[in-house]
Parts: sequence; structure tokens; C-alpha cells
Amino acid sequence: MSRTASSRSRSRSRRFSPVELAVGFALVGSLLAVVVPTFVREVHASRLVEPVDGLQRLGAAAVAYGRVHPASQGFPASAPLTPAAVPRGRCLPDDPGAWEHPTWRALDFRPVPEGAPHCFAFSFDSSLSPAASMFRADAHGDLDGDGIPSTFEVTGHYADGDPAGPVLDPGMFIDSEVE
Repeated sequence: MSRTASSRSRSRSRRFSPVELAVGFALVGSLLAVVVPTFVREVHASRLVEPVDGLQRLGAAAVAYGRVHPASQGFPASAPLTPAAVPRGRCLPDDPGAWEHPTWRALDFRPVPEGAPHCFAFSFDSSLSPAASMFRADAHGDLDGDGIPSTFEVTGHYADGDPAGPVLDPGMFIDSEVE
């Protein structure tokens, strides 16, 4: 009986050999090498959804606005940077009425639902003339709070007599995406 009890106690107190530990660490290290960069990439991408999605919606709204106006009034007037200061290092909800500027209302634009925090400030600049109109919409953010902002920009134009009407220019300008 003592021999069986002795072998059971040895099996309960069995320790891992150095080879088994090395294999375990190698497996865990391999998993971390795959999972951590993917996780970081996904978090980074999710933080960039706000400016990309916001500017795509803003550009589409500007083109839709232009379709019901002549080229000389193709886009609404310029709107200042909203919120007035670029959020630094954290996402914040807007002050009440921040998006009540006539241009934001004409474009029916708000980057996130009211009261929800967001990380980017948006602006809309238009240039109107009798024969053509242009616009530039920007999103600025400082995700890590280091004072170096990320800038995203889309543009569009509308020329009198152009059968295409108002259009969003292809591509999006991005500066310091990973500031």
C-alpha cells in the first residue's frame, strides 16, 4: 500500500522538464506574435473609422446638396472647425449646440450621435464662383495627445455645364495617419 501511495504522491508533484517548459513558452510566444499585432492593428483601424466614415458622409452630403443647387451655389458656405479645438489624447462629447452651424445643418452632418464622445474635429471650406464651386472637408485629431495632429481631407467640385454635376474627387488625403 505504501508503494502505491508513494507513486501517487510522485505523480501529483510531477514537475515540468526544461524541454516541456521551452515548448510551452514557444507556443505561447508564437500565439502572442500573431495575436498582439492583429489586435493593435484592429484597435488602430477602429480609431480611424471616425474621420474616414465622417468625411465620406460629409462628401456625399455635399454632392447631394449640389445636385439641387446651381453651380454658383453648389455647396453650402464654409463652416469652422467643430469642435473649435482638436481633441488631444482622448475622445470627448461635444458641447450642446456645437453642430448647429447652418452648414452642418444643411449637410445634416454630425460625426457621432449626440452626446457620444469622438476624437476628431471637422471643418468644411467652400469656394463659390459664378461658373464653378469647390469644397474641402477636413478631419483633424490628436489621438495620442502629443500635439501632432492627424489630418484627413476630401475635396469635391461642381462646374457649370458639366454633365456629371457635382462630384466628390477621387481619393482621400491623409497626413500623419499614425501620428
